[in-house]
Amino acid sequence: MLTYSFYESDGRVRRYAEALSRRGDCVDVVSLGKNNQQRNETLCGVNIYHIQKRIVNEKNKIDYFLKIILFFFKSMLFVTLRHLKKKYQFIHVHSVPDFEVFAAIIAKISGAKVFLDIHDIVPEFFASKFSNNNPSFLFNSLLVVEKISCLFADHVIISNHLWEQKLVSRSVKIDKCTVILNYPDPRLFIRKFPKRPKDSIVAIYPGTFAWHQGLDIAIRSIALIKNEFPTFELHLYGKGPEESALRRLTIELGVQDRVRFAPLLPLEEIVKKMADADFGIVPKRSDGFGNEAFSTKILEFMSLGVPVIAANTKIDKYYFNDSLVLFFEAGSHDDLAAKLQLIASDENLRSRFAGNGLSYINNNNWDVKKDLYLKLIDKYISQQSSGHGPKS
Repeated sequence: MLTYSFYESDGRVRRYAEALSRRGDCVDVVSLGKNNQQRNETLCGVNIYHIQKRIVNEKNKIDYFLKIILFFFKSMLFVTLRHLKKKYQFIHVHSVPDFEVFAAIIAKISGAKVFLDIHDIVPEFFASKFSNNNPSFLFNSLLVVEKISCLFADHVIISNHLWEQKLVSRSVKIDKCTVILNYPDPRLFIRKFPKRPKDSIVAIYPGTFAWHQGLDIAIRSIALIKNEFPTFELHLYGKGPEESALRRLTIELGVQDRVRFAPLLPLEEIVKKMADADFGIVPKRSDGFGNEAFSTKILEFMSLGVPVIAANTKIDKYYFNDSLVLFFEAGSHDDLAAKLQLIASDENLRSRFAGNGLSYINNNNWDVKKDLYLKLIDKYISQQSSGHGPKS
């Protein structure tokens, strides 16, 4: 596994790696690391190699790309040297960025099968991150990179059906791609944690502090209801480029005692924080990238029996309905404030959403869906062993 992310808190990568490890495969993960981490570690039977440190504070394109390019060359060298010592059968590359797939070029030439897993579609993601317009030269260049990356890979995994439609229209053939949502792992996300004493009402958001996530909208909504609900708190767990601006906004609006910031935590720890909340909040913007980026947090909250209030983005309306999620008008802090008042004051409503969510998750979790991934890998490994190419 190659991933430009922090493996310990990246649920999607961990689910793949641990599913393979549990069935007896030897799995190495090449990932980012933090200052307090050892270079090499083992977690749940998975070998983790932190080859580069990263602080998520990039403010411009050059800084962002330099870190990614450095990781690309480091991971290429690492995988090549490891592959020469022990032949990898399969290399699973996680995007962003798409071109990270070429770090496996030597392994692929010598027989390894390579998957490209597109967590986020890069041209739209980059436009959202740095406010570029889609017709720009850079956007079109990233489209070219997307196409050649998909062409290089033996198979492409895509993280939602809307992006599958988009990628099939521009970069990959339908018979070469598979949609696998970011399903929660019931081994971690399970309703087993005791609730805290109800001395306050807590909404929680765990994830990246990015513009498209709409956290400023959530903070503004808290300012609107702070007098009516004096014990209401919003807890934000994570890191990202918007953190400084969000902290300033809480001071400007006088809600710094209602909005609490905490660092990004490993999955085992953040699960407990999520389970302890009264409800989860997913306030994404509906413009561009955020409108089509699937929020796995919704499924994770459902697994924990925690009701969810979310923006009515195109992607979330595609997968969920009004019986599963309390939707508010994306981008409107006034409507979010109204929905927060509604769900905060009605415990029966919260219970109804929680119950419906638990029913939904019974058929939409990693235990139910993981065979799709494992069978896909076995298909390509068997083709590798027999010397035959992939069948359409």
